[in-house]
Formats: sequence, C-alpha cells, structure tokens
Amino acid sequence: MVKIATINILFELDHWEQRKQLLVEGLAAEQPDIIALQEVKLPEDTATWLAAELEMPFVYLVPFQPFQISKRKRITYAIALLSRHPFLQQATLDLQSQGRFAQYVQIAPQGQPLVVCNGHYYWYPGSHPERDKQMRLLIDWLGEMPIEMPIVAVGDFNGTPDTPAIALLREKFTSAYAAHHGQEPDYTCPTPLVNLYPWKSLRHLWRNLIFNRTLTPWRGTLDYIFLNQNLSVQDCRLILNQPSPSNPYLYPSDHFGMVADVQFL
Repeated sequence: MVKIATINILFELDHWEQRKQLLVEGLAAEQPDIIALQEVKLPEDTATWLAAELEMPFVYLVPFQPFQISKRKRITYAIALLSRHPFLQQATLDLQSQGRFAQYVQIAPQGQPLVVCNGHYYWYPGSHPERDKQMRLLIDWLGEMPIEMPIVAVGDFNGTPDTPAIALLREKFTSAYAAHHGQEPDYTCPTPLVNLYPWKSLRHLWRNLIFNRTLTPWRGTLDYIFLNQNLSVQDCRLILNQPSPSNPYLYPSDHFGMVADVQFL
C-alpha cells in the first residue's frame, strides 16, 4: 500500500504564517509516502520548507517560467514532489504553453517500482484546446513507460470533470476519488480562504460573470489523483478541508487537498 497526497498550496504568501502550520499539521496527520505540490512560491521555496517540517528527505522541484498575471505583477512558482523514498529516476515534460511543466519520479516502496507524475495544467475557465493539447502530451509521455509500470498522475488539472481534457485522461487512467465514491467531489476549489483576499473574491466574481454569465459564486473540482491499470484504490478522500479553529475563513489553501491509498495489482 502506498499513500499519495496532492495539494495546490497557493503562491500568495498573505496569511502564510498561519496557513503553513495548517498545511504541516494536516499533512503530518496523513503520513503520506509522497506529496505533490502545486504553486510552490519562488524564490521563497515553500516546498523545501514543508519537506523539512514533514521530515521528507527527497524533493524534486521544477520551476515554471515567470508568469505575468497583470501589468504590474509577475510571479515565479513551481511544482514539487516530496518523498520518503529515494528517487530512482526523475524527468520533466515541457507542456508548451503558459510556461508550465509536468514532472515525474520513480520510487520503489516495498521494492515495487512506482511512477508518480505531478502537474499544474493550463489555466482557463472551462474547456480550452491548449489544456487538451497538454493532456495529449502528458498521455504520450507517460505512455513511453513499460506497460507493466504502475503510474499515478496527480495535480491541479484546472479542468472540471465535464471538460474534454479530463475525458482524455479517463481514456487511459481511472480517477481514484470517482472509483472509490462513485463520483468526483462536489468541489475542490475555491475554499472560503478567498474571503480573506478581497481582490481575489472580486476577481472570482468578475471571471464568473464574464465566462459563466452569473454572479453565483463558482465552485468546481480541479484536483485529481489518476491511476493506471496496474493499481487499485483502497481509499481516497479530501484533506486539508477544515478551517483554523480561530477563523472560519482561514484554510490551508484556496484548494482542498486529496489523498489516496493505492494498492499494486
């Protein structure tokens, strides 16, 4: 059995001092073998800090190209894999748009080879052909593995379950959450944390009005754990989905996390 967790930890460092403790406490309670992180803030490197706090000695960090989010604001962030097991192999895939990458590592828990792939994919509300293209790149890349290799693909896919990108993944992989529960979670993003960022709340409302033609707050599932045919899911659930006892809006991130216990077949 291997326990795998994924969480978009939010590059914004406002409220980070409080959020980071919630992240550490929530992840430490799960004791995962490997954790996939998205939106690791650079140059601060929030992934290496988390790895040290969680006593996970192996870290593979892949920076994205700097991303211009407004005329005045440019950010640099990364994805990362934290592991209790040494990396036997590691690789990066250029996703060819928005400066994004996917990454994978091969580990061998209990002596059994396992590939874990992490990514943060094309951002756009709803479907987009660039995200579909990234999924094809990802599927082809992982398809180069031996057919008997167990593979887990996790991350913030930025696509809801009804989008073509997620349909493409389902042709080759099984969603651990949907397999265990019969459906995807109601939503994984955003959490009530956005209420502590007035500008972020306004931005969400504006996007929802432009793209969905409604002022009803948007919520959706963007985060997944996918398994190939060499693995089965024993448990899968949302984590990091509770607020601080002292503040009902203070969550570990603006995304919930997800964890799965997977079994080799």
